[in-house]
Amino acid sequence: MTPVDRKQLIYRKLTETLSPTKLDVIDESDQHIGHAQAGGAGHFRVVIQSAQLAELPRVKAHQKIYQALADLMGSEIHALAIEILPVTDD
Repeated sequence: MTPVDRKQLIYRKLTETLSPTKLDVIDESDQHIGHAQAGGAGHFRVVIQSAQLAELPRVKAHQKIYQALADLMGSEIHALAIEILPVTDD
């Protein structure tokens, strides 16, 4: 799977599962070139705003995101940084 395919798949899975009002998926793999343990999987950062995460404690919100991406962890995603934005009334 190409890096672009991975990014699109992450975006699709999170959109389908969490219906975010904002979602950015950033491929940071280039910052980890030579990271032997990655095994070809990518390093990604997710910036997400979702009503489904808004009231959850941070750990539970992260678990929900990891659950949505469970089948990609290890094989397509080596590392995942998560930033959850607060939901606003705008």
